[in-house]
Amino acid sequence: MSQNTLNIITLLIPALPLLGFFIHIFFKNKISEKLAGIHASMWVALSFVLSLVLFNQLQSVEVIHVQLCNWFSVGGLTIPFAFQIDHLSIIMMMVITGVGSLIHVYSIGYMHGDEGFNRFFSYLNLFIFFMLTLVMANNYILMFVGWEGVGLCSYLLIGFWYKNQEYNKAANKAFIMNRIGDLAMLFGLFLLFQYAGTLTFDGVNESVSRIVPDENMLTAITILLFIGACGKSAQLPLYTWLPDAMAGPTPVSALIHAATMVTAGIYMIVRSNLLFSLAPFTLEIIMVVGIVTAIFAGSIALKQNDIKKVLAYSTVSQLGLMFFAIGVGAYEAAMFHLITHAFFKALLFLSAGSVIHGLGGEQDIRKMGGLDKRMKITHWVFGFGVLAIMAVPPFSGFFSKDSILIAAYHISPVLWVIGLFAGLLTVYYMMRVYAVVFRGDERMSAEVSKHIHESPRVITTPLIVLTVLAIFGGLLNIPHLFGGNKMMMHYLSPVVPMDEKHMAMNTEIMLMIIASVAIFLTIYFAHLKYKIKKTVPEADAQITGFGKVLNHKYYIDELYNAIVVKPLNMFGNFLYKIIDLQVIDGFVNGTARFSAYCSSQLKNIQTGAVSFYLFAMALGMVGILLLIILM
Repeated sequence: MSQNTLNIITLLIPALPLLGFFIHIFFKNKISEKLAGIHASMWVALSFVLSLVLFNQLQSVEVIHVQLCNWFSVGGLTIPFAFQIDHLSIIMMMVITGVGSLIHVYSIGYMHGDEGFNRFFSYLNLFIFFMLTLVMANNYILMFVGWEGVGLCSYLLIGFWYKNQEYNKAANKAFIMNRIGDLAMLFGLFLLFQYAGTLTFDGVNESVSRIVPDENMLTAITILLFIGACGKSAQLPLYTWLPDAMAGPTPVSALIHAATMVTAGIYMIVRSNLLFSLAPFTLEIIMVVGIVTAIFAGSIALKQNDIKKVLAYSTVSQLGLMFFAIGVGAYEAAMFHLITHAFFKALLFLSAGSVIHGLGGEQDIRKMGGLDKRMKITHWVFGFGVLAIMAVPPFSGFFSKDSILIAAYHISPVLWVIGLFAGLLTVYYMMRVYAVVFRGDERMSAEVSKHIHESPRVITTPLIVLTVLAIFGGLLNIPHLFGGNKMMMHYLSPVVPMDEKHMAMNTEIMLMIIASVAIFLTIYFAHLKYKIKKTVPEADAQITGFGKVLNHKYYIDELYNAIVVKPLNMFGNFLYKIIDLQVIDGFVNGTARFSAYCSSQLKNIQTGAVSFYLFAMALGMVGILLLIILM
């Protein structure tokens, strides 16, 4: 394939969703709902097909460079508007466009009849464009454009139903909290340019490899970049925006907050793996933050009763495991889990949306139950998603989580135990959700029960496709123990360092058996409590002890309100009432009043007497003559 053809295909991949956005924006009143859904989904599907074409081309070349122009040049900084398609970016592109196109199709049914239908799809297309820009960029500045763009689209989609003020607050919270991380990331990029003299990925890697490493500078750069990743990928302490982001429509939760946007931080660090590998202290911080976040968010999910909130905290927890993998140096394991997580978490969110759709908007799992008989397809696909996220062999989550645990064991058996504990929390709360929602007795009102129905085919078809991916996604990186060759690890090796540590087969088998037994025991205890004994989660007011702390999410939101929001509001009120109204307005208004007073006094000299005017003129002339003489 010629270079010109590759250039055109590469440019079309982000351009097609952007074209869909503009068409929806300018012709939204002239496009019917049916045509709008098909039209918006088509652009993303075409981008997926073109991504497959580039994937095939990358079998013979390691990287495809496409440069449109030099974006700007200031001093020693030259930033090209260019794309770099390598083995890492093409995987992200296929996940974004593949899962994205399925979510677009699903949204046709889920958003049917919504007055903002066309606007919703325009935002989705714009989001896909910015996410593709983020992963296709060949430099940090263009990547940052995509980084900020997905933040903007997240704000628009979380607050999509803007007539509800609570949803607007959730959108503002996401936008503001992301800005905290983004500011740190900008400072990191400033330092990186000072250190490397360039901000293109290849240039940074070449510069860092050539010069003697300055560990202090690299530590400062990577910590700042990691803070940016914490904001985008919802890690402690910048995680509270993501659970609140469930205010948006369910397809938004699946696309932005499960499969793509929240993984941007993981992608950025893996893309910058050479920098982070030279900053061991930063990797230790990432490891600790990741595993603490995984356990922290997983424990909160144990006592949440909104089905989307449970999945939201699950997302935070799974992202924590990915950062944990990065912290122990297993970049390829983090990417592997990123991909499998995109499959089964998108499946779980969309299945939850199917439940919500079938129950007329109900999200409280305590008002569900017995849906396995009423929504059979949704029941089965959700069940397979649960098996995948719980890491039950041989589902995809088993292979990706096991690769993380094995990498942790090479560092320390203690880390393996802690990582396994984080995974067992996932097993328990996901089994709890499954049993309470789909098993036992029906607990919904008679009115809701009368209208329960399975979702239409346009919703269930994407769920079935995602189910297949959630089941078989683990085949991408089967370890040698099961006759595989870790295909994905080798595929990423030109970009991501492949430090494959060898472990005795007996040890690896023993660790897998221990982990699997622990998983099945946890499933049994959760099944016994919520399926056999038909325990229903208690009302919020009845929760006592530590369970109340978990139900209130460790009171972190209240803590942030007390130590950040309220003091800033008080300071803002002080600036408004004292500095703005009294000082600034007082000075401006005082100047106006003084001018008005002076003019009112000066008007008294306008007497209308000609003799007075002649006297004043003469007096003025004398004054001018004296001034000339004295000067």
